Amino acid sequence: MRVRLSPDGAHPLVLTGERTLPGIPEENYWFARHVAAYEHAAGCLAEACLPAGRPVVDSGCGEGYGTSILSRALAADVLGLDLFADAVSHAAGRYPDSIFVRSDASAVPVRDATMGAVVSLQVIEHLADPAAYVAECSRILHPGGVFVVATPNRLTFTPPGRPKNPFHVVEFTESELRGLLAREFPSVTTRGVHDRHPGLADTPVDAAFAGEVPPDWARALVPEVTPSDFEIRECTPDCLDLIAICRT
Repeated sequence: MRVRLSPDGAHPLVLTGERTLPGIPEENYWFARHVAAYEHAAGCLAEACLPAGRPVVDSGCGEGYGTSILSRALAADVLGLDLFADAVSHAAGRYPDSIFVRSDASAVPVRDATMGAVVSLQVIEHLADPAAYVAECSRILHPGGVFVVATPNRLTFTPPGRPKNPFHVVEFTESELRGLLAREFPSVTTRGVHDRHPGLADTPVDAAFAGEVPPDWARALVPEVTPSDFEIRECTPDCLDLIAICRT
């Protein structure tokens, strides 16, 4: 068990495997991969014509680093929501540039059509009713709002059968994710997160860690990976994660 220690006095978090945390070398590959997705989401929202004066929601914000990325990039208030009190306490102490509230992602305590955008990265696969979650995100978005969702690509993340991550309830292929989102959003564009680290081009770390004992070469590469080792481009069957940009 690893703890994300906070020299700034924020509430520490335990690394359980359900969420990634900064500052832990052996977790760095997944953290950098998530940061790359957050930076892409921030860029998409900065370029979009979001409804003026409407806040942005980071749904399932976890440690809070992504909420802070959005806050620094966007000319809007950013609200980080998470179900777990320890995550909200930590994030509020560590990232004063954002607002953090404890909330069920599928029952957000805001009025209809009040948010300018919802960002949901690595959340939907943890939920028992993803359709209800997508409907809730649609409910709170103002007309012209944007929903950005990222989730592991089932084709590369999990062998056939049940999800290998014990915290995942359901995982998606690109067509499955697009079909789910199209129920609520008339416009859905999908992209993929691809690994371009020279040592991982042919064997992503997810595949290397599929066994019980990770190989030494994979463990050695993890601490050196940065967000720039990932690129977001067209969605292909072998991409690592799926990213969808949806418009109301």
